[in-house]
Amino acid sequence: MVTVSHIVKKFVDDSSCLHECLGKSLLNYAYTAEYLRPKVEAELGKKIKLSAIIMALRRYGEGLERKYESRFPFDYRSEVTLKGGIVDIAIQRSPTLFAKLRLLYNSTDYERGDVLNIIHGNHEISLITNEKNRGKVLKILEHEKVLHVEPRLAQLSLRFPRDYIYTPGVILQMVRALNWENVNIFEIVSTLTEVNFIVSEKESVKGYRALQELVSRG
Repeated sequence: MVTVSHIVKKFVDDSSCLHECLGKSLLNYAYTAEYLRPKVEAELGKKIKLSAIIMALRRYGEGLERKYESRFPFDYRSEVTLKGGIVDIAIQRSPTLFAKLRLLYNSTDYERGDVLNIIHGNHEISLITNEKNRGKVLKILEHEKVLHVEPRLAQLSLRFPRDYIYTPGVILQMVRALNWENVNIFEIVSTLTEVNFIVSEKESVKGYRALQELVSRG
């Protein structure tokens, strides 16, 4: 049987803002219940007392608070960096593409700060590189089907200790920190001790601050 608690939990889980505020004890239960009551009543098809919604929020919030308090903290060894001038190119997979990718690897000057991240999907490949190299890259990819080119991006990188890979929720904390600041993520590239978020250049500074605050809080 669907109850008020089930419906309230559903609405909270569907809203990252509500979820985080409830988990951090930032919500006024009465005001939030007033906001949710029309939605809860529409879902259940009947009038609901405000006190029932407040109680459901309070009970669910207590469990969320414990989860937020138990999050694995970032520590001083974590490092956040920001690099602008990035472009994201999506290409359709083909039998001839992989030989051209080898040419791209060989022509990338990592010592001079060049970026080249290649993400392989089942049907397409995303290629993340420097804006200054876009012409050279597209020349190498000539005759391949380019699906999309997204310019004016930035790369937010966060390095962290190796033991983080065994801790649930670490990536979620980073994504939530960016989402809280309304930073759209175009791509996520991760390795053993590093996560790179590809975001718009115009949102990169507030994204950097969000991740830096996450590290500093630890």
